[in-house]
Amino acid sequence: MRKISCFILLVFIASSAFAQQTKTERPKDGRQIKKDKRKEKINALIKQEEEGALIFHKQNTFGLKINTDGYSFFFEKGWMQSQKKATLLSFELGEKKHPKEHKESMNGGISTLPFVYGKKNIFYQFKIGAGQQLVLGYRGNKNGVSVTGVYSGGLSIGLLRPYYLRVQRTNGEVDDIKYSVADSALFLGSGPREGTGLKHGWSEMKFSPGVHARVGLRFDYGRFNEMVSAIEVGINAEYYFSRPEIMLLTSNKQFLLSTYAAIIFGKRK
Repeated sequence: MRKISCFILLVFIASSAFAQQTKTERPKDGRQIKKDKRKEKINALIKQEEEGALIFHKQNTFGLKINTDGYSFFFEKGWMQSQKKATLLSFELGEKKHPKEHKESMNGGISTLPFVYGKKNIFYQFKIGAGQQLVLGYRGNKNGVSVTGVYSGGLSIGLLRPYYLRVQRTNGEVDDIKYSVADSALFLGSGPREGTGLKHGWSEMKFSPGVHARVGLRFDYGRFNEMVSAIEVGINAEYYFSRPEIMLLTSNKQFLLSTYAAIIFGKRK
């Protein structure tokens, strides 16, 4: 009986070992191979993120840009192409100001709206651009700062809105006028006048199409990789096919060059 029990035990151990060996040596199917590769990729991305790399599939950002010749608001979408490169698509709306613009007020600005002497049009732009973001330096850790270079270019749709002033005519009547040859003496004279704010000119806008380009450096100081918190500085260049007449009594350029600083927020996925 004892010998039979030992024999049964040996048979059980041998069959278990054979089954384990067969299970271990069984080749993996295609689904398991893909699952293992995906797991390895995810682990590699996690490791890169811990080391300070910017890892994402896509990102949505928005921000405020202060230019030396105006301001703008923008929205930007990004798609990661590789560990160091992403494709960008941007939309921007802003206003350009002439370097000769200077706000004035009658009566010390107490009872009247300020105005810009000699201004003919307010110049808005809507820009659509495409470009790339290139990683120049990783964070080093989650509390560090990543540095990326950005560049883009595209179409700029300029919009000229007539600038109106409230003036007093010789008969004492108060009227809101835009510049014209007939009213040039009132518009550019020295009589009482004030600004009119955003009341007029929206139905009289004219198009001034052009192209634009930008190059800059972006410093991302966000603590978590899923959130974008960054500052960007750089150069804007714009060329319009017709000269945008912003000011009277001075020259208006078709090629506009400016520097900018932007604050950026957003999310990554």
